[in-house]
Amino acid sequence: MTDAVDVVIVASAFGMDAVRTHGHLKWAGASKAAGATGFEVRRELFADEADAAPQALRALGEQIAELGLWSVYSTPASLYTTDGKLDADALRVSIEEAIALGARFVKLQLGGFGSVAKAAVIADYLRCAEVRLVVENGQLAQGGSLTQFIGLFDALKREGHADLLGMTFDIGNWAWRDVAPLDAAGPLAAHVEYIHCKTTVGEGARRFPAAPAPDDAQFAAVLDKLPRHVPRGIEFPFDANRIDADAAHYVAWLAAA
Repeated sequence: MTDAVDVVIVASAFGMDAVRTHGHLKWAGASKAAGATGFEVRRELFADEADAAPQALRALGEQIAELGLWSVYSTPASLYTTDGKLDADALRVSIEEAIALGARFVKLQLGGFGSVAKAAVIADYLRCAEVRLVVENGQLAQGGSLTQFIGLFDALKREGHADLLGMTFDIGNWAWRDVAPLDAAGPLAAHVEYIHCKTTVGEGARRFPAAPAPDDAQFAAVLDKLPRHVPRGIEFPFDANRIDADAAHYVAWLAAA
């Protein structure tokens, strides 16, 4: 029998409107009750910009920690601009906010990475930060390309900072780029430090995140290809009519999958 892994519930799994209306703390409590070990705070789901102020983040982080959970701080900001330059301001702000929250990970989108990582600059920003930077494959062509991610980690190694940051491997997001997640898992597995778990239903503009089926062989194969010890985040929507039961069911299932 394999050891259970940490399971994180992403705030959006409870419904974006529900999080904006009731705040993150309510759903962090629901995550703890469901058996999760971590909770992902989503900056875009703050009801007000004041929620991202240092004192507000610090208070939220302390309350999450009091529940016995560790946190991920997710921001929609991109590490690189559309023309391939490092967005140092976005990186700095994201790190500062994540530190205020007390997060274990700060997660950004990759954005328009081209060929130069500016690893030394990123390293300077991270030097005194007790938070791990991870970048996620997104749904858009820019920031969701397998070639881009391979290029990023090659560039970091070339620039002398091979382990500077990690990857959030979003299994479902590859569908928006018509990439089989198993094909992406092979070349990227060594860099994966956090997994967003979901599949998709529908096509094109009508594609939506969904819970993996218990007998989804492809999903199971992807998990087998990725590191077993890294946290797994639930990023698919729970059934609004049975949120607590749904959350508990999927936490237990994903921890043992």
